[in-house]
Amino acid sequence: MVSETDWTTEFYETSRGERPVAEFLSSLDDKTRARFRWSMEQLKARNVHARPPLVRHLEGDLWELREESRTNIYRIVYVFSTGRRIVFLHGFQKKSEKIPARQLAVARQCYQNFLRQERQAKERR
Repeated sequence: MVSETDWTTEFYETSRGERPVAEFLSSLDDKTRARFRWSMEQLKARNVHARPPLVRHLEGDLWELREESRTNIYRIVYVFSTGRRIVFLHGFQKKSEKIPARQLAVARQCYQNFLRQERQAKERR
C-alpha cells in the first residue's frame, strides 16, 4: 500500500505510446540496467533530498540521474511532478564533460509535451 509520503516513479510517454527512457534502459547491458534500477530506487526513496553524486540539477525543473558503467557515462533527465511523482523524461550516453545541447533540447521538449499532456488530462476531469 502506498502512503501519502511515498513517491512514485513513471516514464514519460509520447502521444504515440513510446516511452523513451524505457527504450533507453532496454538498450543498456544488464549490469548497467541493474545499476540504474538501483539508482532509481534510491531517487524514489530520497526524492527531493537526493544529492550528488546520485543526481545533479540541470536547469529549471530538470534534474539528471547519474550513472557510470565501466568507461561509459549515462544520464536520465527527470522532473518532480504533482502527486509526489518522479517522471523520467529522457536517457542518453554522455560522451563529454558538459551535457550536450542536443540532449538537453530533447529533454526540454519531452518536458513540454508532458506538461501539455497533464493540462489536457486535467481539463478532461
